[in-house]
Parts: sequence; C-alpha cells; structure tokens
Amino acid sequence: MEQFENQLHYDLHRFLVSMEEADERLPECPDVEKKWDEIAKEYIPDGITEFNEFPSASLGWMMYIGMAVAKFWDVEWDIYSKIENLYVYMRDKRGYDNMDEYIREEVLMLSGADYTALEIIVGECASRVYNALLHQDIEPGTKDAFNAYVTCLRQLYLMGVAMQLRRMGYRMTKMD
Repeated sequence: MEQFENQLHYDLHRFLVSMEEADERLPECPDVEKKWDEIAKEYIPDGITEFNEFPSASLGWMMYIGMAVAKFWDVEWDIYSKIENLYVYMRDKRGYDNMDEYIREEVLMLSGADYTALEIIVGECASRVYNALLHQDIEPGTKDAFNAYVTCLRQLYLMGVAMQLRRMGYRMTKMD
C-alpha cells in the first residue's frame, strides 16, 4: 500500500505543480494534519456509501475538506480547532451532496470563474486518483480495497491543504 500511496502522492503533486496550484516543496501544517484521523473516521461511512455511484464526489469531497480545514487554520484556528468534528460541522451545513458548494461558496468565498476553475481541478484530481485505484486490481469489498480507498482520501486531503495554503499566499521554498 505504501507504493500505491507514494504513486498517488507523486502524480497529484506533479499535476498540481503543473497547474501552479502547489509548490515544489509541499507545506508542513501539523495542526491540520492532526485533524486527518478525526475527519476520516467520520467521513468514511458517508464516502463509502457514495463511492459506487459517485466515485469522483466520494474522492473529491475530501480535497475540498482539506482546503476548508486549511482555511479554518489560517483564519480562526483557535475557534475551529475546538469544534468536535469539522467534517460533520461542514457536512451538516447543506448535507453531503452539497458540501462541495458550501465549501467553495461559504468557506473559500469563491464565485464565478474561480468557483468553476476549482471544481474542474478537484474533479481532475479525483478522476486521476480513481483511475489509479482501478488500476490496482484490488478485489472490491476487501480489506485491501478499504485501505486503498483510505489512502486515496488521505492524499486528496493533504493535497487540498497544500493547494489552499498556496492560494492564501503561503509559499514553500527552501531556506538557505
């Protein structure tokens, strides 16, 4: 599974760098990374339920969640870090199906071309990850399938964080 995760990481990172959505050096944001386990625990039952019919949404929503958590970290982490579960907090604003719109409109404050451009980028990332997952030749419904799905979600979350930090002006460059 480690090789698969490394492959996803590399592919997503290269794609986002080519789109000027991520820096060569990825950010380190321990506060946001620590939220992963809590978010994943609550997200996975919803995501799995949607996966068979809407795999791109099931995967892509996690990228939006990563972006939202990065935004929360930047603006008022002292408040948002205390919310019992940020995923449930976001989901319950408009429901699972409309969580992407809630995040783009109310958390990231996007509209017009920026709103649509982000939808396209997240959709492409979700499609890339789904394609990579299909090529793993893992039997559906197995422990390996579950672990691969969680691996996909984790990489999308982390790349969403990286994208949003860059969009907010954080630049990751090597210090001399």
